[in-house]
Amino acid sequence: MSGSTGGEGSGVSGPTGAGSGGSIGVSGISGAAGVSGPTGGVGWVISIVREVIHPAYPATVIAMPNAAILDIDGTLVDTNYQHAIAWYRAFHELGLVLPVWRIHRSIGMGGDQLVPTLAGDDWESEHGDAAREAESERYSELIDEVRPLPKARKLIEWLKDNGWEVVLSSSAKEDEVDHYLDLLDARDLADSWTSSADVEATKPEPDLVQNALEKAGVRAEGAVMLGDSTYDCEAAGRAGVKSIAVRTGGFADDELRDAGAAAVFMDLTEMLEKIEETPFAPAGQG
Repeated sequence: MSGSTGGEGSGVSGPTGAGSGGSIGVSGISGAAGVSGPTGGVGWVISIVREVIHPAYPATVIAMPNAAILDIDGTLVDTNYQHAIAWYRAFHELGLVLPVWRIHRSIGMGGDQLVPTLAGDDWESEHGDAAREAESERYSELIDEVRPLPKARKLIEWLKDNGWEVVLSSSAKEDEVDHYLDLLDARDLADSWTSSADVEATKPEPDLVQNALEKAGVRAEGAVMLGDSTYDCEAAGRAGVKSIAVRTGGFADDELRDAGAAAVFMDLTEMLEKIEETPFAPAGQG
């Protein structure tokens, strides 16, 4: 469906010489009469905009890509336990011994959030920067052990094949994100990615999710986030984005659902097998 040059300021096409008129936008319509094209979870939002010029004026269909925001650490690459050990060693170097299980429960936060959560605000004020620097050094000793999680690249390929804009979202440092992109061989596959350098506050604050939306050029209602921690789900919720989760971060189903996950899967393999149960589902499924 198409038209000629539209009225001034309408943002849609219309008959040549038509005067300026109002427009009506309807988002999320699937299966409307006379409308064809990808709809629903296949990764497109169909907006039908009709300029009010004449009752018989045809609608114009505008297809806008949805965004799949994929957490990296613990979701696409198996890093959580290496990070827990690195943080343990960093705290220990600065005279603070914390149980590793407690540290692991905070993996998924950025360092700006993790240190005061585990050690308190006073300790953060005195040692926070040193702890983050030490963790970076200790993690660099372990990063070569990190491997992609099974089906990680397959998921990205599937999303791209089905019309999704893919943003890899991480609160990791830029050099670590670069390493993960190489591990996943995803530089030419993903549309964009984030790092801790893109924001002032990391998860569970919504800044990284909002930054991913900006990079994808979509609104919150046009995005889905996949993560492995409660902090991913909380950040997505605060940004108005729906989320789904995998359990590869060590969190239980009920914890992830309570944090806002619409669906929870054991891992990426199970999620791909049951993709029709996710918001990523092709049109007519899910």
